[in-house]
Amino acid sequence: MTINLAAAVRAQAASLGFNLVGITPARPSPTLAAYQQWVEAGMYGEMGYLARPDRQARRQDLNVIVPNVRSLIIVALDYRTLPIPASLLNDPSRGRIAAYAWGIDYHDLMTPRLQELANWLQAQIPDPVQQRVYVDTGAILERSHAQQAGLGFIGKNTMLISPRRGSFFFLGEILTSYEFTDYDQPAPTTMCGSCSRCLRACPTQAFPKPHVLDARRCISYLTIEYKGSIPRELRPQMANWIVGCDVCQDVCPWQRFGVQSQEAAFFPIDHDRAAPRLASLLTLDAASFSERYGEAAISRLKRDRLVRNACIAAGNWRDPGILPLLAPLLHDASGLVREHAAWAIGRNFDDSAITLLQQALQTESEPSVRSELLQSLHER
Repeated sequence: MTINLAAAVRAQAASLGFNLVGITPARPSPTLAAYQQWVEAGMYGEMGYLARPDRQARRQDLNVIVPNVRSLIIVALDYRTLPIPASLLNDPSRGRIAAYAWGIDYHDLMTPRLQELANWLQAQIPDPVQQRVYVDTGAILERSHAQQAGLGFIGKNTMLISPRRGSFFFLGEILTSYEFTDYDQPAPTTMCGSCSRCLRACPTQAFPKPHVLDARRCISYLTIEYKGSIPRELRPQMANWIVGCDVCQDVCPWQRFGVQSQEAAFFPIDHDRAAPRLASLLTLDAASFSERYGEAAISRLKRDRLVRNACIAAGNWRDPGILPLLAPLLHDASGLVREHAAWAIGRNFDDSAITLLQQALQTESEPSVRSELLQSLHER
């Protein structure tokens, strides 16, 4: 008996735990020109890999990735789990972590499952096929291809939004040389209408216009991808976000259809995994960071960046009681940490902050840290 292989792929993907699946012909992304304009405008920040010519070649022609590619299988996996009390998330003495990072690193969960789906597909086909599996790592415009596969539309916040599930899900892809006879229809290109809640709600105004994100102002980019000194003018707007940001998703009306993930690996171990106390973060060293976050999505930040982010949250808290934990960071081995600790102390209203900054200035030799110390003292 001949089976409808596309339907069988969808059923197999569901059996592996994926919440959405679509299949689309391997064609150039319809948003390729817009992406190129975004790159030319420099809005990718320091994520230079997004502008590399070799990766651009793959986006323009998927055959560079998989010779004779015919189809893309796109899957989605919900990740937002139990609701965390707003009293915790909005507590300035705690750092706030985006929902994607509450559990383990999603690559470790999705990649084996997606590879299993690819292996299953090969087993159904008499002749060998060429395939490639990606989970948020390939040089393809995955949200655009997902829209073409019918998974959802791309919102003004640049997120892929499913009218049935919201936008809190991860994407993964299989590029295959197998040509299906049954493809999914594209979803509408947009269903936002006149709504612009996400654009207005962004704390750092990172959207210069609908459907365009300037990563250089985005809290997610600044706290996760960016390795340098976070611009001073953006620090106050970051509030207590220390890993990522969910604001532009949280305010979207389509989230009323959001579905809670059932993946146990995405559930936070406890509320502290979603909203850790700043006091516990400011005292982390490399060993305690690895012990606490070894298998978590947060682990890719490394200790210095997480403490940098915690310093900003502490500066926005402006509680004199946190000074005893910030003071040792003025002598941290990392200049990045020392600089942001100086800013946080300078934001504190306690007069003892001035003494701490002056003492640090006497021994500090790194120019960027000295500059921050002087500016913080001047603002006092």
